[in-house]
Amino acid sequence: MSKSIRSKLFISITFLLIFFISVLCVVNNLYLEQYYIKKKKNILRENAKNIVSIYNGNINDIQDELDRTANITGGNIDIRNEDGIMIYNSGRKQLEDKHIQDDGPFKTGLKPPINQPPEPDGDKVTEYTEGQYTFENRRDFKMKIDFLTLATRLSDGSILSIKVPLVSIRESVDIANRFIIITGIIIMILGSVWAYLFSRRFTKPILELNNIARNMSKFDFTQKYNVNRRDEIGQLGQSVNHLSGELDRVITELNVKNKKLEEDIEKERKIDEMRKEFVSSVSHELRTPLSVIQGYAEGLISNVAESEEDRKFYCDVIIKETDKMNKLVKDLMNLSQIESGYFQIEKTEFDITSLIEYVLNKYETIFAEKNIQIQFDLGESCTAYGDMVRIEQVLTNYINNALNHVDGDRVIKTSKVLTQDKIRVSVFNTGKHIPEESLEKLWNSFYKVDKARTRAYGGYGLGLSIVKAIQELHNNSYGVENVEGGVEFWFEVEKA
Repeated sequence: MSKSIRSKLFISITFLLIFFISVLCVVNNLYLEQYYIKKKKNILRENAKNIVSIYNGNINDIQDELDRTANITGGNIDIRNEDGIMIYNSGRKQLEDKHIQDDGPFKTGLKPPINQPPEPDGDKVTEYTEGQYTFENRRDFKMKIDFLTLATRLSDGSILSIKVPLVSIRESVDIANRFIIITGIIIMILGSVWAYLFSRRFTKPILELNNIARNMSKFDFTQKYNVNRRDEIGQLGQSVNHLSGELDRVITELNVKNKKLEEDIEKERKIDEMRKEFVSSVSHELRTPLSVIQGYAEGLISNVAESEEDRKFYCDVIIKETDKMNKLVKDLMNLSQIESGYFQIEKTEFDITSLIEYVLNKYETIFAEKNIQIQFDLGESCTAYGDMVRIEQVLTNYINNALNHVDGDRVIKTSKVLTQDKIRVSVFNTGKHIPEESLEKLWNSFYKVDKARTRAYGGYGLGLSIVKAIQELHNNSYGVENVEGGVEFWFEVEKA
């Protein structure tokens, strides 16, 4: 909290308030009294000018103005003649009891006052000039009070004095200082509350923008700043919103491209693995028949087979192994053509029921030799749309697979189901279920669930791979399921 902008702003504003109030108190203590005295002198000078301008030598004519001036200035006004005799004093009521004279040196109409020496108020004899105003600091030793005194000469030679006690000025200054201190404390309290509220309101949008930036660092671009102001923070909010939108767009595009790149890399890795596995599998599958052919051919050359019957047996083995190699090469060529995309299918309309019946009839002798029961309900005829030669190849591969793995009751059942726009053909054979972990791998080239059994009937594990390639070329589904009593392979073909 001590390092936050809110706390710094609050502390700075509070410090400035304390600093300015402290400076005001110091300046007030040092210069307010001087300023007050200066202003007081101006007031005394203006009032003295007024008295000088209206004075005609008769006190009675300006009595009211003298009293008013004394009240305004808050001081004491006295007038002494050239002999130093006081003829008027605003603070002494006894002068009001003086008798009026008809003649004498005074034109005021007052009786000459009782002769009395100058009062012990610190007044000193000074030469005063009419029209000039002299300020003096005098002290009343009896009352022990200092006075600010303005003295000037009147038109008849009398001396006008206006005295203001300095203690009243100092009291006013002290009161002003105390008032400023009290006011300063109140201002500091209210100012601190205002500084806290202001700093909180000022930093609220900054904290909101900071929160949005943190979410952006976590790739969360859902939050946006509500731009409701036109200052720098509002412009910053607009920039953050624009940045958030651009980052969201760019990162989304990068994620899509990255995902596609990962898929391509994974696909390339799988292709590479499949290529290695393919080369290894082909090498393995070719090595066995080549070794057999080489062995029997060497036997013929070396005249190991002496009788005609033995030579015929050797030749039959060589021919069978050559046929296997030829079948393997043909399957590899078909699979390579289909997967490479160079092979083009030729779709036509044909009767799917007739095609199934034709394939089953081709295997009728084999079914009989292996004591396999065939089940197929012809049902109604339906027309399919596709490459009939390749669909026949799919069906043939399924039948061959069923022949090689039929067991138990030794039943192979072929069926078809019509849907809205597809025809689903299934080939079921009784026997053991395929392990769950092998169901997806069956469609890979050279994959064999039971290698010993596959080797016994001479399979290479390419039949189902060819089925996969043909069905994907037709954009039709295919699959295998473990069902009650055996395994069921299926594929779909479009309705005409």
